Amino acid sequence: MKEIPVFFTVDDDYAPYLDCALRSMMENASGEYDYKIIVLEQDLGEEHKAWLAAAAKPPFEIQFIRMKDSYSWLTDRKENWLRCDYFTLTIYFRLFIADMFPQYDKGIYLDSDIVVPGDNSTPAAAARGDRRSGVCTDQAVLAVPELSHYAEQSIGVKSKDYFNSGIMVMNLKALREEKFADRFMRLLNTWHFDCIAPDQDYLNAICQGRVVLLDGEWDVMPPAGEGGALVKEPKLIHYNLFSKPWCYDGIAYEEYFWKYAEKSPFYQDILRHKESYSEEQKRSDADCMATMIRKAATNDEREVTFRKLRDRGEKIRL
Repeated sequence: MKEIPVFFTVDDDYAPYLDCALRSMMENASGEYDYKIIVLEQDLGEEHKAWLAAAAKPPFEIQFIRMKDSYSWLTDRKENWLRCDYFTLTIYFRLFIADMFPQYDKGIYLDSDIVVPGDNSTPAAAARGDRRSGVCTDQAVLAVPELSHYAEQSIGVKSKDYFNSGIMVMNLKALREEKFADRFMRLLNTWHFDCIAPDQDYLNAICQGRVVLLDGEWDVMPPAGEGGALVKEPKLIHYNLFSKPWCYDGIAYEEYFWKYAEKSPFYQDILRHKESYSEEQKRSDADCMATMIRKAATNDEREVTFRKLRDRGEKIRL
C-alpha cells in the first residue's frame, strides 16, 4: 500500500493531546494507505513515548526523533514567542521537515491540539500532483479585525489567503528545490521579525503564491468570539490559540475531543489538568490574547516588517 508520512512536533506537556489526535486518526483512517507517524520531539519522556508507541496499531507506525540539540540556535527571544507569551522550539521543527526527510516528496504536518473525525488521506489526495503545498485559511485571523490587519499590513498577505500552519500538506520536494529552510534562516538571523505566530508568519511571507487552499473543513477552529457559525461535519478540528477543551468548558467541538480522550491512557491526567486550571491561568490567557491583538493592530508601525522589506526589494518570497 502507498505510505503517507504524517509529522507531529511535541514536547512532554502535549503528549496526552497527541495521543488523542492519534486515536482519532486511527479510528477514521482509510484502509487504503499505510501511515508513518513521525514525531519530532523536544524532551519527550520515555514513559510518554512508550504510551504513544503502544497506541499505534497497523496500518500506523510511529517513530520518534529528538530535535532540541540540533536547533538550539533558535533562541528564546521575545520576537520568537508563540501567542506573545512563551517560547518553544517545537513550533520551528516543521520548517526543517523537507530537508530532514529527503526520501519523501510530500507529507502531512499536523499540530497536536487536534482531533480528526475525517479520513486524513483525503487532503493528501487533494494536493497530489500540485507543486504547491496544501493549506487552509486561518479562520481566527479572518474573524479578528486586528489579526486581519496584521496579516495584510505586516506580513503582506491578504487575510483570506493567510494560512494556518497547524495543518499542511507539504510539498517537500518543492520546498527542498526552492531552498525554503535557507531562506527562513537567512531572514530570521538577519532581521528578527517581531512576530505573533513566528513559524506561521515566516511560512506565509515566504510561501506566498506557493500554496493551494484546501477545503476549510480540514482546519475547523472553535469560532473566535460569540455567535460564530459551526461546521456540521468537520473533518479535522483544531483547538487553536486558547480554545482548549482540556482547559475550559463550553469550547465548540469539545465533544469530539472528549470522545477520544476517554479512550486514552492519559484521560485521568487530562481531567486533573482541567480541574486544576486556575482562574489566574485563565486571566493570564485573556491578557495574552489582548496583548496579541494590541500588537497586531500596531505591528505595521515598526521599522522592519515582512511587507516593508519586500516593498523595499528584499527577497522574501520563494
